[in-house]
Amino acid sequence: MKHSKVLLVVLIFGIVYACATNPFTGKKTLAFVSNDQLFPSAFAQYNQVKSESKVITGTSDAEMITRVGQRIAAAAERWLVANGNHGYLDDYQWEYTLIQDDQVNAWCMPGGKIAFYTGILPIAANETGIAAIMGHEVVHALANHGQQRMSASYLQQGLAVAGNVALANDQQALGIFNQSFGVVSNVAGILPFSRSHETEADKVGLIIMAIAGYNPDEAAELWKRMKANSGGEAPPEFLSTHPSNDTRIKNLQDLAPTAKAEAAKFGTTSFRPIN
Repeated sequence: MKHSKVLLVVLIFGIVYACATNPFTGKKTLAFVSNDQLFPSAFAQYNQVKSESKVITGTSDAEMITRVGQRIAAAAERWLVANGNHGYLDDYQWEYTLIQDDQVNAWCMPGGKIAFYTGILPIAANETGIAAIMGHEVVHALANHGQQRMSASYLQQGLAVAGNVALANDQQALGIFNQSFGVVSNVAGILPFSRSHETEADKVGLIIMAIAGYNPDEAAELWKRMKANSGGEAPPEFLSTHPSNDTRIKNLQDLAPTAKAEAAKFGTTSFRPIN
């Protein structure tokens, strides 16, 4: 029991010590891994993906991905500076890559390395749709969501170890704990944590795309196309890392006026045509 108390104190101290302030929410978030550690690893993974993939360059689609990415990055910097986060992007190394692959996917690594797969282009449908995706993915990186998910995973592992140490002398209780901990911690902790990141990326992504001159109303239309592409097949929301399509569409529709109002503060009162 003495050892379990010591382990619990160490775990609590580690959680309190390893927190950082999220520039988008102002809240303290888990940060067991620093960007100094995370960025080089992310850059190496990105380079590996590129070396193993068919990268498309010189086409109108590739040029569009870069053009939209640069506008989104510039808008993000304007938003961060306006909110008191000068120099936040100093260590970012923006790069935009289009990969020939049927995956309906796009992502942004910590540190600003971005990849779009050609499979998502028909669903994006237009440059504004690309901007909606780009804004969402960029916010995942800017808000350190990867760092937080990694930290949450470490915390989950630490709690599992603490539980095993505390229950070491009660084999029946230990067995019940080990059978239930993974499911309970995922459904009650990790999955809601991930869904909150998706909602945050949607919200701030709308603002950034609007500042960049792209109509945030198109984001909800994009997700209607995403829903149609999935055939309506999805796990129940509480078992998913993402909000349901219907939840997401409604949230985006509700948030679009706020994004437009925020963009107006930066002088953006009209948007590029959706084509």
